[in-house]
Amino acid sequence: MRRPTARAYAASTAALAALLTLVPAAQADSTDLTAAATTVIEKVPYAMDSSNQAAWWTPVATYKGRGQYTYFAFNEPGSTAATHRPAIARRDPDGAWSRLPLLDKSGQQAEFPDDNGHNQPSVARDGSGRLHVFTSMHANAWRYFRTEAPGGDVTDHAAELPDQGEAITYPVVTTAPNGDLYLAARVGAGSDQRPGRLYRWDNAVARWSVVATFAGAQNRSVYPDDLTVDAAGRVHLLYEWAKAPATAFRHQLSYLRYDPATGAFTDSAGAAVTTPVTPGTSDVIQELTTGEEWSIDNAYTGPAVQSAKLTLDGSTPKVAYRYRSADSGGNFRVYYAYPSGDDWARQTVYAGGQTAAALGITWDETDAKRIYYVTGSGTDRVFAATESGGTWTSESAAPGVSADRLAVRRDSDGDDVLYLPDTAHNSLYYARR
Repeated sequence: MRRPTARAYAASTAALAALLTLVPAAQADSTDLTAAATTVIEKVPYAMDSSNQAAWWTPVATYKGRGQYTYFAFNEPGSTAATHRPAIARRDPDGAWSRLPLLDKSGQQAEFPDDNGHNQPSVARDGSGRLHVFTSMHANAWRYFRTEAPGGDVTDHAAELPDQGEAITYPVVTTAPNGDLYLAARVGAGSDQRPGRLYRWDNAVARWSVVATFAGAQNRSVYPDDLTVDAAGRVHLLYEWAKAPATAFRHQLSYLRYDPATGAFTDSAGAAVTTPVTPGTSDVIQELTTGEEWSIDNAYTGPAVQSAKLTLDGSTPKVAYRYRSADSGGNFRVYYAYPSGDDWARQTVYAGGQTAAALGITWDETDAKRIYYVTGSGTDRVFAATESGGTWTSESAAPGVSADRLAVRRDSDGDDVLYLPDTAHNSLYYARR
């Protein structure tokens, strides 16, 4: 209940993983196979660190120039087993890969401690072609890198952000149609509350500013999941609530919309809300169910939300999320939700076993919504689900690839670009379908 107020499949094996040198390029080789879905898969030709895994991140950006460019932000192995070095892998329209390391103030590749589920990168490309990366922050001051111009080095620009000295976690970023960027993150490290804040990059003047603290409440922490911008420039936000200070299991998955033209925040029905919203005033997609408790015990086995992603059908939000209910046998099932009147309608997408904390959702003109999820075991673990007449059907989205995490970004040609980490083999895969 709402709170108030058939092409061929091509599997590619890449050249040998490149050494950690500045911007080497590689061209993937292809082998034709047969599959149920139209998919192209390539192994990214750079070594990936096993820490490259998260649920909340936005590690993929795409851009249409003389063809489709793809940017993958990822963690490379660090100098020790407990560290990583962030970088961008760029795929050109001809399929050639190049590598852009993130450089610190000394000009060396930045290195940070591993922290699975927190110290992972998010990337976006602004309207002037500059790449922006937020990385490796778990209640840390800003770790922000960007290029000065297209094709330039990716260097430290942390001093440009507002809220200097604040503790930042879970940065998710997206590009607006006008070339601006929007960033949502959890801010603060207090034991009593940790709110969510929205930031904007004004592309015309190359400057960041605070839009608002969009959610926050006493004894609660905000977990940003995703954000996207519609054709009219309105920002759509997805986030979860948890008992402060922090926990692996969250509750009351919620939605919020911001209109920069008016400065107003609204719920999915267009009703105005006052920010920061609280659990009691949020537009809640998944309410508490029987046996659900607010707990900071990371061994908690009760009902909870864990990971969610957002897409738009025009300006209407469509949501994929994982929820463990009292009757799910301890498994996080996959659900689909969309606004319906004054509430949210929900459908079960997958309930066949345990899933990993990784999701994606896109809107396709033919298939309508596509939901991507990862099973807890199996040879093929990444699946794409589509719906017809209320029935969801799944198929392998990356046959033969043992990826255990994912992210998805739909490009302007209408293809889904999949980012597929295989953390057991320190490999990252690119897929397009």
